[in-house]
Amino acid sequence: MPIRREHRFFYPIDWPQLSAVIRFERAKGRCEVCSRPHGQRIFHLGDGRWWNGEAGSWRDGTGRFICLAMRADDVLGSVRTTRVVLATGHRDHDTANNVSKNSQPFANAAT
Repeated sequence: MPIRREHRFFYPIDWPQLSAVIRFERAKGRCEVCSRPHGQRIFHLGDGRWWNGEAGSWRDGTGRFICLAMRADDVLGSVRTTRVVLATGHRDHDTANNVSKNSQPFANAAT
């Protein structure tokens, strides 16, 4: 996720390198909140639930395994796909605080 032009002044010059270290070395290319993998297309239901093909099960928005209950309203009829793109953000929203604990990779949907 690119930094908006008006916010670039607040980020250090080496932010792309810091972000890459957080996303791909520390987080191993997965969102630290929901475990979605960077750069892959995933199936999702639009409400945070998504299909983890590696584990062969559904996960919720926090990455926990869930079981879908089949009722009269078939949720599988609303399955969509999206490509996951990881970005890095500041947990405390302070762009000057660039310690590792304050940075968190999160998944963005790129359709």
